[in-house]
Parts: sequence; structure tokens; C-alpha cells
Amino acid sequence: MFRSLYRHGFARVAACVGRSHIADPDANAAEILRLAERCNADGVAVAVFPELCLSGYALEDLLLQETLLERVEAALSFLVEASCGLMPVLVIGAPLRHRNRIYNTAALIHRGRLLGVVPKSYLPNYREFYEKRHFASGAGVTGETIRIGATEAPFGTDLLFPAEDLPGLVLGVEVCEDMWIPVPPSSLAALAGATVLANLSGSPITIGRAESRSLLCRSASSRCLAAYIYAAAGPGESTTDLSWDGQTAIYEDGEVIAEGPRFPAEPQVTLADIDLDRLRQERAQMGSFEDNAREALARAPSYRRVPFRLAPPETDLGFHRTVERFPFVPADPARLAQDCYEGYNIQVAGLAQRLQAIGTRRVVIGISGGLDSTHALIVAARAFDQLGLPRSDILTYTMPGFATSDETKGNAHRLMASLGTRAAELDIRPAARQMLTDMGHPFGRGEEVYDVTFENVQAGLRTDYLFRLANQHDAIVIGTGDLSELALGWCTYGVGDQMSHYAVNAGVPKTLIQHLIRWVIASGQFEAEVGRTLEAILETEISPELVPAREGETIQSTESKIGPYALQDFNLFYTLRYGYRPSKIAFLSLMAWEDAARGPWPPGFPEAKRGAYALPEIRAWLAVFLRRFFGFSQFKRSALPNGPKVAAGGALSPRGDWRAPSDGNARAWLDELERNVPQG
Repeated sequence: MFRSLYRHGFARVAACVGRSHIADPDANAAEILRLAERCNADGVAVAVFPELCLSGYALEDLLLQETLLERVEAALSFLVEASCGLMPVLVIGAPLRHRNRIYNTAALIHRGRLLGVVPKSYLPNYREFYEKRHFASGAGVTGETIRIGATEAPFGTDLLFPAEDLPGLVLGVEVCEDMWIPVPPSSLAALAGATVLANLSGSPITIGRAESRSLLCRSASSRCLAAYIYAAAGPGESTTDLSWDGQTAIYEDGEVIAEGPRFPAEPQVTLADIDLDRLRQERAQMGSFEDNAREALARAPSYRRVPFRLAPPETDLGFHRTVERFPFVPADPARLAQDCYEGYNIQVAGLAQRLQAIGTRRVVIGISGGLDSTHALIVAARAFDQLGLPRSDILTYTMPGFATSDETKGNAHRLMASLGTRAAELDIRPAARQMLTDMGHPFGRGEEVYDVTFENVQAGLRTDYLFRLANQHDAIVIGTGDLSELALGWCTYGVGDQMSHYAVNAGVPKTLIQHLIRWVIASGQFEAEVGRTLEAILETEISPELVPAREGETIQSTESKIGPYALQDFNLFYTLRYGYRPSKIAFLSLMAWEDAARGPWPPGFPEAKRGAYALPEIRAWLAVFLRRFFGFSQFKRSALPNGPKVAAGGALSPRGDWRAPSDGNARAWLDELERNVPQG
């Protein structure tokens, strides 16, 4: 089924905290089983429970009592048998006897099997912790087996647990303190192939400790290019000298995907759908990860792999993950403000450096009254301010053509005037009409033929004028085209808007430009009059304004031709940043866009424009994207002028993020879309 998360490289995981029953393994086993059954009903692949949850964590010398340890083993055997019909791998904390000592362990149970037991490597013995009084360290314990009742299972810190029927899911385990040390076991496990790391934690709470845990988990997931599942002890633990908050969290590649409430009164199951494809892609792209693995693992013991089969459901389980509608534009207000601050200043700094390096004190920009040229101009104005250059040396030209509206031309003039640039209007229509006539084009004979030639004559003349004006005034031409247009090939090659001396917008997608302009207004970068003009420009329909509208027709619309930029920027992000297959991009797009009420919108996004897209629309516009991106537009990117990379989602410079043959084709991507994405 198309809506099944497991079909698209996701796995549902859970961090679980039940009520602890002090020194009562039977009651704890019953509590664990109840939560495990909840996870099973939700289609969970991996469920992680707290450290020593089968006995209780804060037991002190009770952990040395034979009676308790025997009941722990019996309770563990009960859970193994009770798990026969359950899908999740259960990762459970238990004190277990092995050889002559007791170990603080994570026991992994799945479908009636004890897959293996991983002992805690690093035992805290400072401040409130006295674990060395009771436990042996598991550091260096490899290649061994442990017997629990009639069951024998692998025992050691050298265990990985791959899912045979879910590519990319390889589970590695560490216990609490293991993540607080400089070289945690999870690092080696990740280098050996673990993509999902589980941490069973006791971790009593003190002021500030939850933030420290989050920092460590997030860092581990980022450095290891992995998912990290964290579950800390919660209600019911002994409060003789300590307290517990039951913190649960799930991280992926440095991002928090889900967090549960702290200090819960009731048992908690925190769910998240982690993206296994993302982790595999990140590791494939980051060659230094594999280099580190070869060097580090050469000195480490070999890992044993204990496989299991999940048999995940193929039904629609919903989706426990927030998918940003605008992956280049975070919905969190603080993050968006930070991104806009950095993005704008990256562009400003890039242009300022280029002007200083070549010793040029003037720039030429064509101003249409649209988003891209507007943004390029406010970048140039700030760069000139920083360099102490007069804005009058920003030479701005509005160049009306056959379809230029009074609204956009008026906005262009108001913007140039309010910023104090040297402004001029250069009507390209006489030259365009002469060129079309000389070419023998039907328009030159008075016919209403508005083809690509008609459009590109206008686009080319504008760029031609700008370059010659730059020659005349000892200036450089500032490019205004953006990342989205480059992705779709929506620009005129060579003598056209694809070319400039420095392309300040080439790393900025269309959806982000709108928010950058909003941020410039809100943060008071310019005078109030500039802000009012910018607001008017934001309200204008996106149009190249090259084809005149006949009586009763609407103006030429870019998005009606190449698709909504909201969807195309979404497609671009997941193609460029992660290299996802089209069916996965369509699934993610559906999760983000099918319901306008689902999830937050970026701050300042107009209510009237908060729409939704169904799967047929998503599929159709994705096909357009694939044809344009892979099929024919690479030659325009291969000759891209200089310009700074701005968005973490990537850039399309052939000298940077994206290098591809100009004579490629889209067949493989279109075939995958056709095979795996239903029509509706």
C-alpha cells in the first residue's frame, strides 16, 4: 500500500517508560508487556525501555540478592515467551548474572527469541552513583554467550542486530553512562553498521540534567549519522535520595524527531517514524564516515550480527513525524528568523567580498518589480552600506516589455526611489520588435504569435542591455535568478537571465526568498517606505510578464506552467539533499501537503494561501520536475556564474553541491514514479 511508512524506508520506533515497581520483577514484566502490546498495535519495530526496568534502578544492595536475581531471570523468560506474537524488538534493562559477576544489561527480545544481551561498559561511581559496588563492567566483553533459564544467547558489547526484511535497520545498544564518556560504544557500533542506537537510562533528574542528556543524544545522532532512542527511568523509582523524570526522546541525524512529557504520572510511549533512507544516504555521501570506520574498527573487535525478521505491516499506520511543507523554510519562528538572518547576510557578505576583490564600485541590476530582482537589490543595497559606498552607484533599470503591467513597473520605480539607487527606465519594446521583424518572426508582421522565441527575445535583450550598461559604467551585472528557476531550467540561457557577473540569488529557493524579504521588513533593515513597497511586491502574482494577456485572460503565470513553487521546492530539496527516489518524495509530499490543517505553517505565511494538494496533483507536478531537472536543464547549470551557497538543502553550482552531465535523461526517475506512485 502506497501509504505504508515501511514501504518508503521508514521504521517506527518507541521510547517507553512504565511505572517502576521496586524489586518486583513480575510486576515490572507485566508493565513492560502492556506497553509492548501497545507498541505492537501501533506497528513499532523497536521499543526501548529504561535501564534496569525489570528490577527497578535504585535498589542499592538488593541487586546482590539471589532471590531478586532469580526472579529477574524468570521474568525475562516470561517476556521472551510472551513476545511470540509481537512485532517490536523489545530492548529491556535487567541485572543479570554471568560467570562470577552481575552485569547491568540490555536484553533484546523478539518474537519468542532472546536475540542477545549487551552489558553496560562504563559504570558511574561518583556523586550519587555507586554502580561498581554491584556490577561488573562490560567493557571488553566480546564473543561470549549467556544462559537465562533454558535459553542461551549471545552476550557482549560486540553485538549488532540487523533486520533482514527492512534494509537499513541495524540496531546497536548502549546503557546510560556509556553515552557520557568521550568515546562511547555507540560510536563504534555506528561505524560497524548500526543505524539505530538505543540508550536505556536510569539517570536520576537534577536541575539542568535533561538539557545535558538532550545535548549528548543529539550530538551522538549527528556524529554517528544515526537515529538515537533514549528512555530514562520515571515514576515508581525509589526517591530515598533521588528523583526521576522519565525523559524520552528520539533523534535522527542531529534533529529531535519526538519527545515525551517529563515527570509523567502515567506510562508513556513516545513514537517516531525514523527515516532509514536518510541515514544511508548521509553515510554514502559523507565519505569521511567510512574512512573513520576503517581506521577505528581496525583496532576494535569484530562485531557479531544477530539477524531478525520484522515482517512489518503493509497497511496505513499513519505517520508519526512532522514533515515541513517548506523544507527550505522552517515553521519554527526562532529557527526561521535565524535562517533568514544567516541567509541574507551570506548573500550580502558574498557580494561585498566580490566587489572588494575586483575593485568595482558599481553594479547594474534589472528591476522587474518581482521577487527575485527585488531581493537581489536589497542584498546589493546592504552590501553597499557595509562597504561605505553610495547607493547611487547601484545602477537600476526597469525594462518594460510587451506584457509588463503597470503594477509591477510601479513597484519597481517605487523600490528604486525608496532605496536611493540611480534609477532609469529602458523600454525594450522597440528593439524587440525590430529584432523579431529582422528575424522574420510572425509578430514582426503584426500577428499575435507569442512563442518561446517571442519570450526569449525580450529576456535576451534585457540581459544584453545590462551587460553593455555594465561595460559603459565600469560595473558588474548582478544576477537575479534563484535556485528554483535553475532546478527547473526556467531561465533563458546565455544572453538571458541565466547569465550575470555574480549571481547572488543562485543558492536561494523561491519559497525562501519570500521569507527573506519578510524578514528584511520585520527586522527593519531599511526605511519604512522600502518596507511598504516590499509588502506590495510580496502580494504580486509570480509571472515572467513576457506574453500579453488577451481580453478576458489572466496574466501569464509561471506556476501554472511549471508547477507551484511550494511543491517544486519540496521536490528539489529531497532530490538534491538526499537523492530520494520519486515515490518516496511523493509520499513525503503527501504527508506534508494533503491537509492544510496538519502541522504548523511558517510565521507570516498568508492565511489565504494556505492550501493543500492531493496525490494526483503531487504526482503530476513531480513528473514535471523530474523531466525538467534530469531531462534537459542541466546545461544551464553547467555554465552557472559564481554565487554563494546559501541553503543547507544544497546548491546547483557545478563547482559545488551538484555535478551532472548536461546530456542526461530522466527515464529512470520517471519510470520509478510511474511504477510506484498510484494515480490517486
